[in-house]
Amino acid sequence: MCTGINRTPESMGTPLSLDLKEIKGMRFFDPHIHMVSRTTDDYQAMQEAGIIGLIEPAFWVGQPRTGIDTFKDYYSSLIGWERFRSSQFGIRHYCTMGLNSREANNEKLAEQVMELLPHYIYKDGVLGIGEIGFDDQTALEEKYYRLQLELAKEANLPVQVHTPHRDKKRGTTKSMDIALEHGLDPSRVIIDHNTEETVEEVLERGFWAAFTIYPFTKMGNERMVEVVKKYGSERIMVNSAADWGISDPLAVPKTAALMLKMGIDKKEVERVTFYNAVEAFSVTGQLSVDVLNEPLKIDAEEKFEGNTVLRGGQQPKRNTESIIIR
Repeated sequence: MCTGINRTPESMGTPLSLDLKEIKGMRFFDPHIHMVSRTTDDYQAMQEAGIIGLIEPAFWVGQPRTGIDTFKDYYSSLIGWERFRSSQFGIRHYCTMGLNSREANNEKLAEQVMELLPHYIYKDGVLGIGEIGFDDQTALEEKYYRLQLELAKEANLPVQVHTPHRDKKRGTTKSMDIALEHGLDPSRVIIDHNTEETVEEVLERGFWAAFTIYPFTKMGNERMVEVVKKYGSERIMVNSAADWGISDPLAVPKTAALMLKMGIDKKEVERVTFYNAVEAFSVTGQLSVDVLNEPLKIDAEEKFEGNTVLRGGQQPKRNTESIIIR
């Protein structure tokens, strides 16, 4: 585990009851979540909890891809079907495009992906290059991290950096060193998956510090509360990185609720769960507070390439009060 902390259910104390009344009416933006692996129930729950926008970074799919066409289909889904699916629940979907660190170690395929990426990074809905960086901190991971930093410079896009789960502090420092070596402005680089051992250096060097609230293996939100109490809210953002593993697509609103309960000022909570992420990824002009303030019109009759989630004129609502399914 990247935290080095052996957290068992027995050691974690009595949980607080789930009560989101304190955040009723608040808006949230999750800048890192892998919705391709989530269900429509998740979209419904996210919308009900106040999430109005999200970013889905390109990543691996749990097993190695075997050919370039699988990357094409995946990238196309991020700017196509998944964006449409999200809109049917009133949530604006954006993404970042990149070659992830795990699959950078397949050099033959990685070379083909690098040729493919320029065809996608200028598409509507793409806000940056990501998530890229280090996993095992190999020479090939560094090679393709550097190449993608140059691609980001050429396209004038921000970069979403995946920091390694193992030897995190060294990998985080190395990621920032290389970004600066390539002439990137730290304000255009989001360093993700921070912990208490990395945050101070990230902030001191002028980068954005993103924290992933992910059960057992990354940050818990009680620890996140203490980080904000110590460092404030400037250039800090919270995400869920919810994927196919044991993860929580409501991590951002739940963390906001806990922060308020623990006495953190509401304005600071809003910065780390909404405004900071929007500012960091606003470079292309596609994302802004004004854009997010415009409610998405949900049309149950609308289709994407002949398909829809809301079949038969369904509404994007679920009945949580009854055992009857109609």
